[in-house]
Amino acid sequence: MSGGRERDSEAQGHKHSGTQWKAVIQTYSYIFLWITLSATVILINKYVLAFAGFPYPVALTLVHMAFCSSLAFILIKLGVSDTVHMDSGMYIRNVLPIAALFSGTLWMGNAAYLYLSVAFIQMLKAMMPITVFAVGVFLGTEKYSFTYAMNMLVVAIGVAAASYGELNFNLLGVIFQGGSIATESFRLVLIQILLQQQGIKLNPVTTLYYIAPACFVFLCVPFSVLEMPRMIHDEALRVNWLLLLGSAAAAFALNMSVFLLIGKSSALTMNI
Repeated sequence: MSGGRERDSEAQGHKHSGTQWKAVIQTYSYIFLWITLSATVILINKYVLAFAGFPYPVALTLVHMAFCSSLAFILIKLGVSDTVHMDSGMYIRNVLPIAALFSGTLWMGNAAYLYLSVAFIQMLKAMMPITVFAVGVFLGTEKYSFTYAMNMLVVAIGVAAASYGELNFNLLGVIFQGGSIATESFRLVLIQILLQQQGIKLNPVTTLYYIAPACFVFLCVPFSVLEMPRMIHDEALRVNWLLLLGSAAAAFALNMSVFLLIGKSSALTMNI
C-alpha cells in the first residue's frame, strides 16, 4: 500500500518537474523571439528614418499602428483569435492609459533615431531595468530589494560613463530616448497589471486589437501639428511603401512577443 503511494507521489513529482521545464523552455523561447524582433525593428526603423528619405517618426508610428489595428481586427473577425467583452468604463481605466503611454514611447523612441546612433540608443536602453523596477515598486508589482537597488545603481553608473564618452552625444536625442524609456516602463508595468492582476483574459492579438486603434488616435495629434505641415511641403520626401509595410509587420510581431513574454513572466524580468 505504502509502495503504491510512493509510486504515485514519484509520478506526480516527475509530472510537475516536466511541467516546470516546459514553462522554462517556453519563457526562454519568448525571450529569444523578443530580442530578435527588437533588434530587427530597431535596424529597420533607423534605416527608414535616417537613410531612406522618410525622417518622420510620428508618421512611421502611425503606419505601424494602422497596420497593427487592421491585422488584429482581421484576425479577430476571422476567428483566428478570441476576443473578450470590455465595457467603456473598463476600456477607459485599463486600455487608454496604456495606449497613451505607448504613443509616447513609439514617438519619442523613433525620434531618437534621428539624433543618436543605434549603438548609443542601445546603451541608453540599459536603463530600462532601473526604471521598470522603480515603477514596479511604485505601482506595487515589485517589492523593494536593497540587492536589486544596488545592481541597478551599477547599471546606472555604467550607462552614465558610456554617455560621457559618446562622441556623437546629442542632448535632444537623449531627452527623446529618456522620455521613451520612462513611458515604456509605465506601459510595461500597466500591461503586467492588466494581464496578471485584473483578471482580464487577453491574448496578444486581443490586447493589440484594443490598444492599437487608441494609440493611432493619440498619435494623430502630434502628427497633425508637428509633421503633416512639413511633409506637405517636403519635396525630398520619398515613400517606400514596401519598406514601410515591412517595418510595420516587424513591429506587429514585436508587440505580439512583448505581450506573450509579460504574460508569462513580468515587466522587470523582460528587461533584465
